[in-house]
Amino acid sequence: MIQRLSAITFAVRDMPAAVSFYSTFGFNVVYGGPEAAFTSLHMGEAYVNLTLQPDYTPLWWGRVIFHVDDVDALYHTITSQGLTPANPPRDAPWGERFFHIVDPDGNELSFAKPLAPSVC
Repeated sequence: MIQRLSAITFAVRDMPAAVSFYSTFGFNVVYGGPEAAFTSLHMGEAYVNLTLQPDYTPLWWGRVIFHVDDVDALYHTITSQGLTPANPPRDAPWGERFFHIVDPDGNELSFAKPLAPSVC
């Protein structure tokens, strides 16, 4: 039985730009780094791996969703550092507050927090 997603690996064309992008969210390099061909970054229980593919042509493949403690605080942190999400945080009808952002290589990320169930 699968208990959780451990890591996701993205192909990237520019390792220094990718490491800088993910570091903005609070991911810490645990292996590799800006000059490496493979880098692993960690935050909480999640890992993002980056593999250098200079000829990579991005096509939309889907999105990865990270649950975070505070969607709005993360949004303000990254926008204050110059990143531009696709949308500001908003509440979704499926019960999450979220925003999306695309990394420098076209990989789509969503940062979300489940909303408290409403009491009727």
